[in-house]
Amino acid sequence: MKILKFGGTSVGSASSITEVVKIVRQAQTDGPVVVVVSALSGVTNKLLGLATKAAGRDETYLEDANNLAELHFSTARELLKPLIQSANYGKLRLLLNQLEDVLHGLYLIGECSPRSLDLIAGFGEQLSAHIVADCLSQEGVGASMVDARKLIRTNSDFTNATPDLPTTYELVRATLLPLTQIGVVPVVTGFIASDLADHSTTLGRGGSDYTAAILGAGLAADLIEIWTDVDGMLTSDPRRVAKAYTQPEVTYQEAMELSHFGAKVIYPPTLLPAVALGIPIRIANTFKPEHPGTLIHKDAKAGERPVRGISCIEHVVLLNLLGTGLMGVAGMAGKVFSALAEANVNLILISQASSEQNLCIAIAPQDGPKAVAAAQKAFEREIERGLMDQPELQEGLSVIAVIGEGMRTYAGVSAKLFRALGNNGVNIRAAAQGSSELNISVVVAHRDLNKGLNALHDAFFWNQDKTLNLFLAGPGLIGKSLLGQLAQQADFLEQHLQLKVRLVGICNSKRMAVNTDGIELNAWAETLSNSDQVADADLFVKQVIAANLPNSVLADCTSSSLFVGLYQSALAASIAVVTPNKLANSGPLSTYKSLKATALRHNAPFLYETNVGAGLPIINTLQALVQSGDPVLKIEAVLSGTLSFLFNTFGKAVPFHEAVRLAQDAGYTEPDPRDDLSGLDMARKVLILAREMGLGLEATDIEIEPLLPKACAEAQTVAAFYAEMAKHQSHFDELLANAEAKGGKLRYIATIAGGKASIRLNTVTADDPFYNLNGSENMVVFTTMRYNATPLVVKGPGAGAAVTAAGVFADIMRCGGN
Repeated sequence: MKILKFGGTSVGSASSITEVVKIVRQAQTDGPVVVVVSALSGVTNKLLGLATKAAGRDETYLEDANNLAELHFSTARELLKPLIQSANYGKLRLLLNQLEDVLHGLYLIGECSPRSLDLIAGFGEQLSAHIVADCLSQEGVGASMVDARKLIRTNSDFTNATPDLPTTYELVRATLLPLTQIGVVPVVTGFIASDLADHSTTLGRGGSDYTAAILGAGLAADLIEIWTDVDGMLTSDPRRVAKAYTQPEVTYQEAMELSHFGAKVIYPPTLLPAVALGIPIRIANTFKPEHPGTLIHKDAKAGERPVRGISCIEHVVLLNLLGTGLMGVAGMAGKVFSALAEANVNLILISQASSEQNLCIAIAPQDGPKAVAAAQKAFEREIERGLMDQPELQEGLSVIAVIGEGMRTYAGVSAKLFRALGNNGVNIRAAAQGSSELNISVVVAHRDLNKGLNALHDAFFWNQDKTLNLFLAGPGLIGKSLLGQLAQQADFLEQHLQLKVRLVGICNSKRMAVNTDGIELNAWAETLSNSDQVADADLFVKQVIAANLPNSVLADCTSSSLFVGLYQSALAASIAVVTPNKLANSGPLSTYKSLKATALRHNAPFLYETNVGAGLPIINTLQALVQSGDPVLKIEAVLSGTLSFLFNTFGKAVPFHEAVRLAQDAGYTEPDPRDDLSGLDMARKVLILAREMGLGLEATDIEIEPLLPKACAEAQTVAAFYAEMAKHQSHFDELLANAEAKGGKLRYIATIAGGKASIRLNTVTADDPFYNLNGSENMVVFTTMRYNATPLVVKGPGAGAAVTAAGVFADIMRCGGN
């Protein structure tokens, strides 16, 4: 015996009812079937609207009633052949006439009691049951419409009646078993019932599911199937978490917890009759009947993960009670709960500090004012005596619940939850966990709900790809190369690291575009050119923050100061900042320290490996030495690819000014080569390394030995600069000759030692590690306590868009924990 319940969307149109007929016919091949139907999609709300209008003497209810009638007639016309349609029309017309009479009565008396409301609300199920039953009969399935008011007896609590189960079970067996025994499929109205005086009642929210569970228990069914418009119970709400997927099975307790916290597939109380008899419940998709859905049963096996699902309640408020009057006084919590119960306030979550001075309770927003009033009345004396503060209501909150029976045997679930939320800047206002270890619930700001759900889903369902949301400023040489590398490596990242880097925003000097659904990596240029948003660094970062996406990364690949001043606000919003731009870290020491502190405080990565040496692992190496407690005694470095190229090219055959011109032609220098030859760019890198060592230096503390004669440095134009360089060729020839006389080469080397930093032109001999530098290579030599006799050397290309982009890429990977 199977009970098949079809919700409103499953009977929402002629085409969906056709699918219902196919499902019922298939189910019949396995044995007897009982069908439960809801009203057509949206009809119950329409009926309640009719009642409100009629009671308010709004005559437009007549037009709405006609539209409702036409909805059912047109659905029947589309489904039924003329002969059956004629008989069905008579059944529908009779019900609709009754409805019109009731509505007219409300119009006359100008009010609508709960009893009348239940009578009106129940017409939707009766209408749909007639249509579905006649459709089944037309397709050769013997079917009979059964009014559940003849089966399910309840008390007289209208709009949320409680069934008398023993009486109901007897009526169910007496009425339905004879039909199923002769091969007839009963099509039972969901949601509605009747009291002992035969007045129509309804079973409240989720009433049709409840009907199915009651019938299943009364008939001792083998299986109850709830047919809806989703593939079962998912790991989270797919409207909020795109990567949510169906769980093949869950336990009764897990299903009830998930449903209580917002999973709207099934309403928790509806499970109880089935749970009592251990009847499995299957959640399935009417529109994808081949999908296995989710089986809810007592023997559901624990999966490889401790968590079955992550659910939420979108809107709650927190009632906060604070004061010494709560400390060590027996019965205070009971006093709170009794006061709230008397005010008919439902408690969603309760959290109390171990000091007993604070108690906070999550409740529905509409219950907030009466909860405050009830608490004020209950603790009037304590408030007057100053033992308690006035009850406080915090609004704009949500509850996130992590649910799974596997948490009982899996250590570290709470730690992972708090870490995932903390890493994404989601502040927890309150938390609660029952002794059953089935549910950990936290209260967060509503604005952080989606971010929190996605962050937790990434953390607990690790067979799913983790997504990094990238916002890129500056798709120039470095940024463009980065996007190309990300596109080229995308498949590898997903297959081997289960990581997806999704471009969400991009900004150049003219336009910007932000799309929280993602921008194709191979179509970013087209997206940007088609955008009508004018570039605005401040607005771009505000949009990054407003998007509030988990695992967000702001990559500043510009060389300007436009975004530098915005790093603070991004980091404060727990957005990672990755940049090759040296301006922030080589500016005032206070700015450097503030950025580092903000990043630490908000647990937001601030990564800038490419500030020094392009893609070479220089900063990470230095940080590892410092963090591991290996004192750095001295750093020596060639940190300019341009200057390295110059001194490897300059010789008797190539005058210095010609070497400079070659470097400029090769793209190694700025438009004015003096920007490189001044040593200022190298000084910025030296300053950053010194600060990473722990030295509190400013830019003015770096001693720079000028490379250029004064006349060359002060030339008015680039052309004049080259002319002066040619005039002073003898100066450079003399430097070269002196170096060669010692068997050495010229190198422009930075040194950090003894708390000081300098940059000087040195002569190095063959036994010096800098002697064998080639082309535009950079080199850093670390002399530490551990690397003393043999210093640690990092050497390689120190310039170029591709290697710099690769370094930025690596920093982005670190933001994803890789």
